[in-house]
Amino acid sequence: MHPSYSPEAEQYRAKVQEFLADNLPKNWKGTGSLEGEELESFVRGWRPVLAKSGYLAPGWPVAYGGGGLSALEQVIVAEEFERAGVPTGAPNDVFSIQMLGNTLLMFGTEEQKKHFLPRIISGEDTWCQGYSEPNAGSDLSNVGLKAVLDGDQWIINGQKIWTSAGHLADHIFTLARTDPDSPKHKGISFLLVDMRQPGIEVRPIKMISGESEFNEVFYTDATTPKDQVVGGVNNGWAVAMGLLGFERGEAAATAPIRFAAEIDRLFALAKERGVNNDPRIRQKLAWCYSQVQVMKYLGMRTLTKFLAGHHPGPDGAIFKLFWSEYHKIVTEIGVDILGMDALVPSGRKPSSAFQTDDAGAPNDSMSWAMTFLNARAGTIYAGSSQIQRNIIGEMVLGLPKEPKPG
Repeated sequence: MHPSYSPEAEQYRAKVQEFLADNLPKNWKGTGSLEGEELESFVRGWRPVLAKSGYLAPGWPVAYGGGGLSALEQVIVAEEFERAGVPTGAPNDVFSIQMLGNTLLMFGTEEQKKHFLPRIISGEDTWCQGYSEPNAGSDLSNVGLKAVLDGDQWIINGQKIWTSAGHLADHIFTLARTDPDSPKHKGISFLLVDMRQPGIEVRPIKMISGESEFNEVFYTDATTPKDQVVGGVNNGWAVAMGLLGFERGEAAATAPIRFAAEIDRLFALAKERGVNNDPRIRQKLAWCYSQVQVMKYLGMRTLTKFLAGHHPGPDGAIFKLFWSEYHKIVTEIGVDILGMDALVPSGRKPSSAFQTDDAGAPNDSMSWAMTFLNARAGTIYAGSSQIQRNIIGEMVLGLPKEPKPG
């Protein structure tokens, strides 16, 4: 199998590369070469450039501030941005644009689209995702956050947890139980909530790496207008599942590129530490290389379906399970190569707690040690490995459902 793009697609790729060359600083090395205020300043200045060019929301219709690009063009943009080591937006744009924006385009009313989509593009509204709860993490159908309709507004009480970048957001799209008497999947609604009210409290959760990218969100008589329901009252489960498909779609294009760059860094680290000729290390590195190649072809399969117009379905669990379990092992090898230096890491911390360190990051002990710690979370966020295996077994392979306890 030798997959390739058409000549027309490669012409568009050249256009994207020209845009990056014209708009990035000279001698650009990737966001991994920046940290602190320098990184934040770059992202603040880069986001308006993307918005003006149509690359901030490339798949949205032009009428809503998007780029109006085809599915193939969106894939090429994602690939080239990843290779160049530049962000496709600000930290919360994965929630604002990729998740909520695409969900509104599919399920939202025209009034919701006209109100929220331009505000997302301008940065006036910044969103986070309110799905998981203490008793409804991997099993979203067990959502207990209550929303009761009182006149023209919903009164919301309860808690969410593991809310990524919740401390940076001013709005949250959240799943709430609006009909406690219906079956679990049937009584859930997808609500849009302004977080800038006394009834919402955000508390950071300190992770094993020392960072606090996750949060708890508490609702105490919080409110949202009656019409801020997406997809209809008690139809939130269908909306939520559609959103999860958007969450995993772009990863098929970008994740193999990120992990290929990471394995190149690992090869370089082994050489720097003088263990590249150790047969045990070489065998481990060869295994990592083979897994990245498998990931590449899994991604191509997903992209082939995407380009054919198929929305990501339960088979997306295969890709999520594969990369997250692989990443635990490859980062363990990085720590093994570092040896005692991994116990007292030094250098620049990764700029994100998700997946690999960024392009251009220094190949130092702090980068590898922190990425090693962050990799553990990859088997939990966006659906734990145990749940991914259940989805694959039951919804892809057609195996009997797992027996319920009791």
